[in-house]
Amino acid sequence: MFDPTIFDNMKVVLEGAVYDLDLSGKFVVTDRVDRIELSTMSRTYSIQFCEQGKGECHAEIALEAGISDLAAELMQVKNSAPGCLLAIRFRHYIRSVEDCLDVGLAFEDIWQGRPSIHQTISFVYDPMERPKRFMDLIELQFDRKLDEAQIDDFPELVRHVVISLQKLNQLSK
Repeated sequence: MFDPTIFDNMKVVLEGAVYDLDLSGKFVVTDRVDRIELSTMSRTYSIQFCEQGKGECHAEIALEAGISDLAAELMQVKNSAPGCLLAIRFRHYIRSVEDCLDVGLAFEDIWQGRPSIHQTISFVYDPMERPKRFMDLIELQFDRKLDEAQIDDFPELVRHVVISLQKLNQLSK
C-alpha cells in the first residue's frame, strides 16, 4: 500500500487551505505547478493566487523536496531529518524604488522577523523613456526544512500570506 511522503501530505494540506480561499470567492487561484524533475528526482509544488478584483498583486506558496529527503524518508535513514523547503513569493508593482522600504516595514510587522525577506526590483528597459513602475518580487524564505510537525501551522501561515497580500494591494493604490 502507498504511504504518502512528507511532501505529499504537506502539499495536500496547503492546496486545501488555498482552495478554501478560492471557494470563499474573495481570492482566485491563478496558477498551480505540481512538478517532478526527473533529472534530479526533486519535487516542486506551488500555488499562486490573488485577491478577487483588487489589483495586480499575486502571492505564491511553494514546497520543494529533493531526492535526499525522499530517500531518507523511504529508507528510514537513522539520524536524518527529511522534510520540505517552503518559500513564499509576492509580485506587485511599485512606482519608486523607495516604496520598498514601506513594503519591508509592513512585512516585518506582519511576519515578526520569522522568515528572511528579500526584495528584487525589475523593469522593462526602454531607451526612449524612464520606467513608470517597477515589478517588486518579495521572497520569504524560512531557511530550514519543514515536516509534518508543522502541518498544523499551515492555516496560520496562509492567513499571514492573505494579510500580506491585502497589505500589498493597499500599498499599490
